[in-house]
Amino acid sequence: MSAIVSSDDPIAVIGGGETHTVDVAWARGYADLLVAADGGADRALDLGWMPDAVIGDFDSVSATARSEIGPDRLFPISEQDSTDFDKCLRSIEAPLILGLGFTGRRIDHTLAAFSTLCLRPDKRCILLSGEEVIFVAPRHLVLELSEGMAFSLYPMAPVAGRSQGLVWPVDGITMQPDGRVGTSNRVDQGGRVELWYDAPKMLVMLPRDAADAAVAGLMAAERWG
Repeated sequence: MSAIVSSDDPIAVIGGGETHTVDVAWARGYADLLVAADGGADRALDLGWMPDAVIGDFDSVSATARSEIGPDRLFPISEQDSTDFDKCLRSIEAPLILGLGFTGRRIDHTLAAFSTLCLRPDKRCILLSGEEVIFVAPRHLVLELSEGMAFSLYPMAPVAGRSQGLVWPVDGITMQPDGRVGTSNRVDQGGRVELWYDAPKMLVMLPRDAADAAVAGLMAAERWG
């Protein structure tokens, strides 16, 4: 499937969940283009950002938003076997995708977004939530963080790796959702963290203060797939 929206720079994607002006301001510092996932179009317009494309099954976007945005920017995908977030990710080609409004309001939607991150690991994507940034760990990741910063790892399937720069290293530990997880770790002295993973199944969860560091780390990392 060819991309609907492509850029050599990061692209922002907005959903219908909780998003604030400060989130949009942060995303616009990296992304000139905005894709709305269905009803995220209404949220984007409310926040003063005109979507360059609206992608989804169009069961949530309002008639008012459709009219204001115009037909040339509307890209309906009618199948019901995937979420609107997934439809957006697979339709975008960019070095990094910044996801806004895909966490917080409904747990089922948040879990579905996490699953989509692992389903599309070739699409490097950061989800911005109210308190954290979340993304799939690449094969090798380097992050420059603050000493003592909270650092959580949550597996979406059995996955193993190793680390440098964490208070509690993960070397030799296979993690899985119904077994060992890696929440509430911390950054060790020096602030530099390195991770290596054998599959795209580990979510990294960092405080919002680490959003820029996450962008820098993922942009420098090799994509999965």
